[in-house]
Amino acid sequence: MPAVMTRTRSPFPGLVLLSLALATPLAAGRLAAAPIPLMEPAGMDLLVGSGARTDYGPLAEQFITQANLAYCGVASAAMVLNSLGVPAPLVPGYGRYRFWTQENVFAVPAGSQVVSAELVRRQGMTLAELAALLASHGVAAKAIHGDQLSLEQFRSLLRTNLSQSGDRLLANYDRPSLGQAGGGHIAPLAAFHAPSDRVLILDVARYRYPSVWVPVADLWKAIRTTDTTSGRSRGLVTIRRLPGETPPPGTVPPPGPS
Repeated sequence: MPAVMTRTRSPFPGLVLLSLALATPLAAGRLAAAPIPLMEPAGMDLLVGSGARTDYGPLAEQFITQANLAYCGVASAAMVLNSLGVPAPLVPGYGRYRFWTQENVFAVPAGSQVVSAELVRRQGMTLAELAALLASHGVAAKAIHGDQLSLEQFRSLLRTNLSQSGDRLLANYDRPSLGQAGGGHIAPLAAFHAPSDRVLILDVARYRYPSVWVPVADLWKAIRTTDTTSGRSRGLVTIRRLPGETPPPGTVPPPGPS
């Protein structure tokens, strides 16, 4: 009788997919390094194996979809402020509850003076405007243009920022540089996986693209592209809540039960 061939099922299918996903770019060349969706088994394996994922939980808990095609920076800013517990204004319809939304990030007078909601709806935000809008809410926000960072400096910043809980990191990047359709985009970075040298983007345009792991070198190239509105390179915004800092007027929750 002929021998019967049996196929052994791998007990770790996600690890097999991850190995294939990471090996394919090496075989096909750097330009073939496709993003790995977070919710695929290979993407979840990267998250579990990441040693720098402190920001993922707080950001995922506050995840929102951008309200319109130009509000990627606004949605990202609201996620960051909520994840850091920055005192927020009252929200109509929610009684005494306070949190940041894509509307009230412009409500604080200092915020509306940086850039108007009407302008952002038309053309989005530049890196400098994003940093200034966040800083108007009492956090330390610093814009770092991509052409000011070497690849190793970028990698070191990812490793440090995503390993500690008191700060956040937003990326302003060019989608086509990552093999995606569109133009400039803004989204939070949530985790860094050193063995594969990939970083996790929590894409606030989730009706269009999922959250993905991309090669660090590819994202570095994407933040070094020129923003035609500002005439400068795109880049990163680092955000940190300042201990003891006086919050903007009208943003402190009232005493008593909610």
